[in-house]
Amino acid sequence: MITYLPTVEGLSSFGDYSPVSVTERIVAVAGQFGTDGESPEDQVRGAFSNVGKALAAAGLDFSDVIKFNTFVVGRETIPSFMKVRKEVFADIYPDGLYPPNTLLVVAGLVEERFVVEIEALALRRGVE
Repeated sequence: MITYLPTVEGLSSFGDYSPVSVTERIVAVAGQFGTDGESPEDQVRGAFSNVGKALAAAGLDFSDVIKFNTFVVGRETIPSFMKVRKEVFADIYPDGLYPPNTLLVVAGLVEERFVVEIEALALRRGVE
């Protein structure tokens, strides 16, 4: 069975989709933006914050993430993403072990102002 969470407190909606889907074992978080950020760095921080809100809505946190997919607009955004991800990961993964992260360079995202989108796949533990 799949449960869709069509709204999550604190997350903006950018179309007809659910930001989170939950199965017995897997939780998928749709791509999140740093909606309040102007700079690429602020957008990366905001996107990770919003992923955290989405995970929390499913009763999970970053320790449950098994993979990230990140979309950045243009190669010039990569250094900002890498810098902030390093800072964020140091806080949320203090043991220095990080989940896989696929990084894709794209021409654009749903709104022109966004330069970073991060999605996550997480595992619900203790479920057989």
